[in-house]
Amino acid sequence: MKILVVEDDPDMSRALSRALEKRGYAVSASFDGLHAFQLIRQRAHDLIILDLNIPGEDGLHLLQRMRSGGIETPVLVLTARSSVGDRIAGLNAGGDDYLSKPFDLDELDARIRALTRRARGHEDKIMKCGTLRHERDSGAFYHGDEPLELTPREQAMLGALIAKPGHAVTKERLFRIVFCEEDPAHLEAIEVVAHRLRKKLIGTGSSLMTLRGLGYLLREDKPAPAGSEG
Repeated sequence: MKILVVEDDPDMSRALSRALEKRGYAVSASFDGLHAFQLIRQRAHDLIILDLNIPGEDGLHLLQRMRSGGIETPVLVLTARSSVGDRIAGLNAGGDDYLSKPFDLDELDARIRALTRRARGHEDKIMKCGTLRHERDSGAFYHGDEPLELTPREQAMLGALIAKPGHAVTKERLFRIVFCEEDPAHLEAIEVVAHRLRKKLIGTGSSLMTLRGLGYLLREDKPAPAGSEG
């Protein structure tokens, strides 16, 4: 399990990281909100342990940016703030649980496991790629909190691709999924659907790739290197 610890106190961060590593977790650390957001966008984490009182960008704003961008990684808010108002603010901003300092490591471990179990059960109904997510129950696609306007054929194609991000799906299989047997369409018609869908995915953190001789795949866009332009 991969955990990101966002804590500005170096001693606290090191102690917490060592304790979690001894319990079998893979831990990375960040000391401010801006750097943490970069790590969250670039790497997949199973859980984030977040101190609200961090420099660069405080924990509440970091949470809000994550959730508005469609990042649903579970967040355990860990802070010295103990008032009810601060707890409510952290949860309303998108935190999944709250633990005040000082804390017991066994309780922290139990909360981590409870949050990840809950997240795995939720992921069975939600598929994601980049900031794009698909709710299987409703069939809807969202970029952050905004629904994507897709035709039924585009929706069918994207549903097949997001089920296996990074894996090619053959043109023939997509054709059978997208077009009914009664449709007088030729195999090449899937290229038209793909062309239109590719345009609608711009800005969602996901791209539709054409693999010559194989089919299509949906992949998560890699963030541009720091300092790059365009």
